[in-house]
Amino acid sequence: MKIVIDHAIPFVEGVFEPYAEVVYKDGPLISKEDLIDADALLIRTRTKCDADLLEGTAVKIIATTTAGTSNIDIDYCSQKGIFFKNALGSNSGAVADYVFSALYGTAARKSINLSDKTIGIIGLGSVGQRVESMGRALGFKILRYDPRQAEIEWYTQFAKTLDEVLENSDIITLHIPNKEENKCIANADFFSKMKDGAFFINTSHGDLVDEDALLAAIPRLGPVALDVWQREPNINVQLMHAVDIATPHIAGYSLQSKQIGSSMAVRAIARFLTISDLYEYFPQNGILEYQSVKLDILEKTQGQIASMIQYNYPIFTDDFMFRMNPTRFEELRTEYQYRREFFI
Repeated sequence: MKIVIDHAIPFVEGVFEPYAEVVYKDGPLISKEDLIDADALLIRTRTKCDADLLEGTAVKIIATTTAGTSNIDIDYCSQKGIFFKNALGSNSGAVADYVFSALYGTAARKSINLSDKTIGIIGLGSVGQRVESMGRALGFKILRYDPRQAEIEWYTQFAKTLDEVLENSDIITLHIPNKEENKCIANADFFSKMKDGAFFINTSHGDLVDEDALLAAIPRLGPVALDVWQREPNINVQLMHAVDIATPHIAGYSLQSKQIGSSMAVRAIARFLTISDLYEYFPQNGILEYQSVKLDILEKTQGQIASMIQYNYPIFTDDFMFRMNPTRFEELRTEYQYRREFFI
């Protein structure tokens, strides 16, 4: 057996070597030639898996350590009988941490009182649900918008229209998939319906936002935090300078999310290739433990909560490092020091 692996994936080096030939490559540089005789492909978001890459190869399974699938031509894989597995939900805790570190951090810098504020969550998948849970624990009012999820969870409350969420929320956060119908959903009309001074946070996909429309709207919006961008890694530097927090697509980069994502991908390949020793694989990395930090927010002020969150995830450090080196987008991601998650 042969397995090709993106070398930037943590916790996998040495795992498959006792059972297969393993080739490590830079994700964006994985080529058809690398895959001609490969049975499995283990990737992140930076390898575009389509006919150009896969046609004529021996690949039978693709596993990604991330939740996103926009780099995978799923229809092509289905037609060719290539099994695909993503790490759905693996980064939900890390992204929720990012959202609230950005929210409390920018509120502190701009002296914004968060009491009685409403968070409008657009997209109620695993990440959106985690944001909702943490938001409710912190005392926020919640508006939920997700037409597809509403059909499944018919017994819970969802906003009926996107306009209802935009017009009544003090904070808007996007957590929807990068599908064709969602491209530039955050456009000029979207921003015009948001409250003056409302927060806008996007940790989902850069293509969801019309960046020119966002630039035009920023003067009347409140704090804006962006972790994802159109045309990554060649980001809009003008927009970077205009927003309050700018980071290089690292919202999901916690120790726990990477452990979970890598274990899910390894297990998927192991089960597909019948490597029974790895069916229950989970990375143990020396003194680094799979344990999140519990924050005690009982009877704490907004300032105290902000301090606790920033202590556990100092988001402005990531913002500073990115602003100093925006052309090092990929290096900043690859060299990122995974943070420990917290929960409320």
